[in-house]
Amino acid sequence: MPHSYGIRARTRHMFARNFREHGMPIKLTTYLKTYKVGDIVDIKANGAIHKGMPHKFYHGRTGIIYNVTKSAVGIIINKKGGNR
Repeated sequence: MPHSYGIRARTRHMFARNFREHGMPIKLTTYLKTYKVGDIVDIKANGAIHKGMPHKFYHGRTGIIYNVTKSAVGIIINKKGGNR
């Protein structure tokens, strides 16, 4: 049986929640935090929220905010592209 190449393949431990943190309730302060252009942020996906989840490559990466909108923030991350 061939292994899968899905969007969340090989993320069993990466997106798993810790013990006593299972379930949906997320603190409201997570969503009410204000971000400004130039802030340095860490990308940490929550496994309980599927909508808007970043790709597994970006989980744990650090970037700089360059764009802030009502529903999202844009983050610059340097990603090496093979031998380019």
